[in-house]
Amino acid sequence: MQEFFSTFTFRALWTPELITILAVIALLYYWVTSVKKQALDGTEKKVPLRQKIYFVLGLMALYLGWGSPLYVAGHSIITLHMTQMVFSYFAAVPLFILSIPKWVLRQWIRTWKRKALITYRIILNPIIGLIGFNALFSFYHVPVVFDQIMQSPVLHSVYQAALFATAWLMWWHMLSPLPSEYQLPDLRRIVYIFANGILITPACALIIFAGSPLYETYTNPAVWSNVMAYCLPPGAAPPTDMMNSGSGGFSFLDPHSDQQLAGVVMKISQEFVYVTTIGYVFKQWLVKEQPKEGEWTISDIPADADRLK
Repeated sequence: MQEFFSTFTFRALWTPELITILAVIALLYYWVTSVKKQALDGTEKKVPLRQKIYFVLGLMALYLGWGSPLYVAGHSIITLHMTQMVFSYFAAVPLFILSIPKWVLRQWIRTWKRKALITYRIILNPIIGLIGFNALFSFYHVPVVFDQIMQSPVLHSVYQAALFATAWLMWWHMLSPLPSEYQLPDLRRIVYIFANGILITPACALIIFAGSPLYETYTNPAVWSNVMAYCLPPGAAPPTDMMNSGSGGFSFLDPHSDQQLAGVVMKISQEFVYVTTIGYVFKQWLVKEQPKEGEWTISDIPADADRLK
């Protein structure tokens, strides 16, 4: 572990440019929710502390997914790479959606609909959200595709952005933060969550049940060195003992076991997050079904009401 931190530069390990971007986003969030909160519709609205906590947690999850030492270590251990994806797309995205005040979202949606109604209707179609992320996720884990993306920093960054954008569309319909013409009824939202869990299963099953390691990024020294070279100063070669060989080096697992654990981590994490989301939907559903103040229900009518007439 000491060799790991001494081999790579501060920039490679801690990604200061990402920290800067996230800091700017944090300042923008503060400006929109605090400084400009009266300018959107002329009324003052306070942002609950809960939403601010969600936003901070979302920033932390995104940093763990796209930066931090996990990013470098994920090039040698696929379990850590899969953990990065959990942080980025199954933790950061829903936290960000829940952290944005409804009145801000409503203003954005109104502007979008007014300027590009057709684009709005196409992109916010639930089918796009359902298919988009799961298709990109599955395609990403095709071995030849995975190895090519991992060896190209530009392509990797573009693909990360695409996964992040489609994850927003997927989570938008599961969390349903705003009513819209494409809002799914609560029961259909639960079905929608189950459908997402089913569509992501083949990629996880491929990783878990493959009879041998699938990705040359973690088994071929030449490919691994090419991937790791982007994390080192120009001309520096990564030490070969950091490659996951399962012989007591950087990882305690051999590449095949590491790959299987990666699939298990993704599937269990995804199931946990989706089950939690189903509980969130049920809670919203129950709140809607509760009678409003002043409304009468059948249980409110006395059993001897007829005798009182």
